[in-house]
Amino acid sequence: MKGIWKHPWTVAAGNILLLMVVYTLTRVFCYLVNPGMFPGVGWQHLLEMLWGGVRFDLTAVLYLSSLYLVGMLLPLPERIRTGKKYQRTMRWLLWVPNSIGMILNTADIVYMPFSDRRTTCTFFREFSHDGNIAQILGHGILEYWYVSLFGLVVVGLFIWLTRREYQLAKPKKSKWQRSWYYLRETLIMVASIYLIVIGIRGGFGRYTRPITLSNALQYTDTPRESALVLNTPFSLMKSLETERYEDPQYYSEEELVEHMNPVHKAEHRAASEERTDNVVVLILESFSKEYIGYYNHDLDNGTYQGYTPFLDSLLAQSVSYRYSYASGRKSIDAMPSVLSSIPMLIEPYIVTPYATNAVSSLAERLRMKGYTSAFYHGAPNGSMGFQAYARSAGFAHYCGKTEYERWADNQTDRAYRDAFDGTWAIWDEEFLQYYARTMSEMQEPFVTAVFTASSHHPFRVPKRYEGLFPEGTQPIHAPIAYSDYALRRFFETAKKQPWYQHTLFVLTADHTNQPTHERYTNARGLYEVPIAFYHPGWKKGELREQGAVSQTDILPSVLAYLGYNRPYFGFGEDALTKEKEHPYAVCYNAPVYQILSDSLLVQWNGEQVHAVYDYRQDPLLHRNIADSIPPERIAPMVDYLKAYIQQYIHRMTTDQLTAE
Repeated sequence: MKGIWKHPWTVAAGNILLLMVVYTLTRVFCYLVNPGMFPGVGWQHLLEMLWGGVRFDLTAVLYLSSLYLVGMLLPLPERIRTGKKYQRTMRWLLWVPNSIGMILNTADIVYMPFSDRRTTCTFFREFSHDGNIAQILGHGILEYWYVSLFGLVVVGLFIWLTRREYQLAKPKKSKWQRSWYYLRETLIMVASIYLIVIGIRGGFGRYTRPITLSNALQYTDTPRESALVLNTPFSLMKSLETERYEDPQYYSEEELVEHMNPVHKAEHRAASEERTDNVVVLILESFSKEYIGYYNHDLDNGTYQGYTPFLDSLLAQSVSYRYSYASGRKSIDAMPSVLSSIPMLIEPYIVTPYATNAVSSLAERLRMKGYTSAFYHGAPNGSMGFQAYARSAGFAHYCGKTEYERWADNQTDRAYRDAFDGTWAIWDEEFLQYYARTMSEMQEPFVTAVFTASSHHPFRVPKRYEGLFPEGTQPIHAPIAYSDYALRRFFETAKKQPWYQHTLFVLTADHTNQPTHERYTNARGLYEVPIAFYHPGWKKGELREQGAVSQTDILPSVLAYLGYNRPYFGFGEDALTKEKEHPYAVCYNAPVYQILSDSLLVQWNGEQVHAVYDYRQDPLLHRNIADSIPPERIAPMVDYLKAYIQQYIHRMTTDQLTAE
């Protein structure tokens, strides 16, 4: 047993653990050096951020140590692995990349107060043409000598503590003993690689996406604090995966604001115009417009029924839109678009290097009016980056699988305790019941949002319902029908709650999925999702057919309905209480930008119009009329789209995604 502590695997594990300790100590040093960056951070919250930082440190350390780990784990002949030259090579493979990582991580302690974030690859692009960069660095080393000294000390200690050699048991001569050696070392290598992959990803499972910069927000109260949770090597490596946004400079600053301004000024309203209704936002997983009969009475020669009988009846009592669109094609695009009026352009916001920007949301704006807030999602906490974004956007509470299971343990109905679908999340029926009932425990007025999950891949329904919902022609159709049933049960329960009669409900989908009809498979149809507003006090519904709306219009519409009278930020406009000034919807269909009116689809490649379709006359988008359409007909749309893109990139890169 004594020899096991000198085995290559245990020596490598010990060195990785030592690196983790170094990164945590560096984080504490950063906190002590920059107290002005983290005002009001108590020890409890500091410990939360230190613990959260471990996830990012592990990913960075495993990346930087990858060659070292491979060399240490390869089941090579014993005489090679124990040779002095081989061991010396392994130590250098450990020392060089990790010393660079520790130096960068320490040096960033000085730069962070100026950038409000960890350094990413954009830093090097910004200063790539500066001829005096060496002079600047030299001056910084001397001015912040205590940081330089700390960096040298931790690197020196790390090298000194990792100079020990490893050894294997004495070579065995028998064939059986040699075979056992190779089998044992191979099994250790395979098991280690499995653990390393989990560490690099930041978790394991179908619902776990590789860890990104935005996941740091899960452990912070403000976006600025994410600089303490992250480390510089991780930030650099993750930003390598994305390109820095370049301001296209279509317009001067004055012209830009004239064409499009995402900062909405405060409107002066009488007290009688203000409302304190609750706000409930339902983001329905994969609920394409195609699945909803209410919007498709003309499909299949008028015989199409769809898969959402309850939603059809609810939409008939709601304000909804004939031409409504998602801003993106993924679930992670929806939260910023729906709740913060920040669209997906180029790439999902929460995986960009700018994901730690300060943002606002319905929760953050309405908190100023005394609203409490909560975000609900039935998947394991932290999945999809939803928990991190909800916290950064100002939601006071997050209710995920963990919170649901605590609640379910106290329920008499066993169905609530056995509601995990085994793959992805809590079944929608049970989770939406939890949502409806726990809102009754919140102080009013409140704003909440829920992201459903059961209509997500792998497209199953609870066993007790198998065969009861229409199978349709796609695997998703039965789960859509099941989720529609879960939505029906949610409203049945909600109607019995004291908050129901004075609540504005917002319904939309995150994105489309598995189209069947040809008109839903093209560049327009792939973005068609429902957007609807429902209030129990309204006498009748309305299907509006003028102009186009998108998910980014939800925040402005809700604030306008409530009579909100402070400035706010959003790429959308009020589409509920009045007609939009710019009746367009914008989405990014890589590699082109798209802008839609209530009749035209214009595609822009960043430099010029790529294609134009009159989708009312040509719903399948077979005829590109860019060369024949009068320029003045699309000029307002192109001008608005160019300003929209420029505002997005400029404000993203300069951290100006709030109004105040």
